[in-house]
Formats: sequence, C-alpha cells, structure tokens
Amino acid sequence: MKDLLHDPSFTVNARGGFSLKNHFCDLPKETDKKELKERLEKDRARIAELQDVLYAAGRHAILLIFQAMDAAGKDSAIRHVMSGVNPQGVRVWSFKAPSSLERSHDFLWRHYQAMPERGHIGIHNRSHYEEVLVTRVHPEFILGQNIPGVRSAKDVDDAFWEARYAAIRAWEKQLADSGTVIMKFYLNMSRAAQKARFLERIDDPAKNWKFNAGDVKERGHWNAYMHAYEQAIGATAAAHAPWYIVPADDQWETRAIVGRLVRERMEALDLKHPALDEAAQAELEAMRNTLTAEKG
Repeated sequence: MKDLLHDPSFTVNARGGFSLKNHFCDLPKETDKKELKERLEKDRARIAELQDVLYAAGRHAILLIFQAMDAAGKDSAIRHVMSGVNPQGVRVWSFKAPSSLERSHDFLWRHYQAMPERGHIGIHNRSHYEEVLVTRVHPEFILGQNIPGVRSAKDVDDAFWEARYAAIRAWEKQLADSGTVIMKFYLNMSRAAQKARFLERIDDPAKNWKFNAGDVKERGHWNAYMHAYEQAIGATAAAHAPWYIVPADDQWETRAIVGRLVRERMEALDLKHPALDEAAQAELEAMRNTLTAEKG
C-alpha cells in the first residue's frame, strides 16, 4: 500500500456522480494479518512522531471523521490507529442523537463546538453527516428540528438536501482555510459482513453488550442508507475535504489502510518545528551560559 492519498480506489476528492459499487468492501488481493499489523505499527509510530511536530508548530488542526453502517468497526479502527499518540493532543467525540438543546440550534452548531484547536487532532465518531444520512432515511426526524418552512415530510425534498450539502461544503471550506486538515472516512462494509458481525454479537456472551436490536431494524433500510451515502459523498467530496472509502469486511485491512492514509496526509503537511529568530536564539545562548556557570 503506497501513496493511497492519490489512489482512486480509496480517495474521492472531487464532486460528482459517486457509486459505492466502484469501491471495495474487501481488498481483492489478500494480505497476511501479520503483515497488516506490522504496517500499522510502523505507521502508528510515525503518526506519533508527526503529532509532536504538529503540536509544536501550532499551525494546523487535524479533523478525522468516521462514518459507517453499524458494526463496521469505527471504534476499533480509531483505537488501533491512534493508540500511540499523546492523549493530551487528541480528543474523540462520539455523537449520538441530538439533545433538545442541540435541536434548537442549526444542525452544525454542536459539531462546531467540537472542532480541534491548532496543534491538536480531533476525531468525530459519526459527525455532521448524520444530518444528511440518518435524517435522509428518516425524514421525520427533521420535523423535530422546527425548521421554518418544513411542516411535513414532503417539505424535506431534494432542494432541502442540496441546501444542507451546500452548508456542509461552505463550512468545511472555511475550516480548511483556517488551517484544519479534514479527512473523512467511510468504512465500506458489505451487508453480508454486517450480518456475520451481528450474529457474532448474539452468539458470543462477551459481545452481547454490543448488540442493539435497533441496529437490526435499521439494517432493513440498507439500500436507502447506501443511496444516502452515495449522495452525501458525491456532493461533498473536495480536494480540501476528501472522502476515503476504506474496505471494512476485514478489520485489519481497515486499520492498516486508515493508518497509512493518516500518516501520508500528515507527512504531506511537511511539518517542521518552529524556527527561532535571532533574538530568541541569543536568549537561549544567554540561558545556556547562566546554567553552565552555576556551581554544583
């Protein structure tokens, strides 16, 4: 896996017609699990090094967005890829259904509160895209937001969704212009793989706690969700806010690919420690002289 940032098998960085059928749920060439782990370990160590420079430079923030169907492995991918970084410089937000307070604001409000500051990495486990995914499959959820002009599900039409896509595009462009590096990951899991993982959660007592009957109910809307994802990705992919379509039927493939993409993107920033001006260097030299002159 080399230069995945520019591989069209994984990267979508321009608006237009988008189809999940053109992307893998499982890599066509099988890779040994041990090799995938070794690749991830190297990339994880490099990400940790780059995080230190990211913090010292303080010029960029990094926002990693993870979207997927239930049981695709978002949590495990985040945990395995980011386990080597300094936790003081990373924050993970797991967005659930909006509260009454959050519904009383525009749909981007609660997500803006969770943006990482420069020098830090923010991870959104689900994100503002839920407002053009879950709500597109269940437009009745929009009615609870009390939006002017939206009185019934009939008012949640194509023009409504395009307005939301436009708002997302404008917001992500503003974030990118302000120094936030945006990476959006869709973990592309097949329906068969989801079924197998749900059954595993039922059959394995140690995983029973992960099972949610509501997830099976949502599975009944699979085709509608695939359509919603295709529309959202096609409408919001951009060079400054690309989507990465990551195979998710094999979780070690997922982790290795995400790790490689994050490492490559951070390296592309050409991060450097801040250089000191002459006055600061002179002050350092003076402090050196003071310290070396101390007795004892």
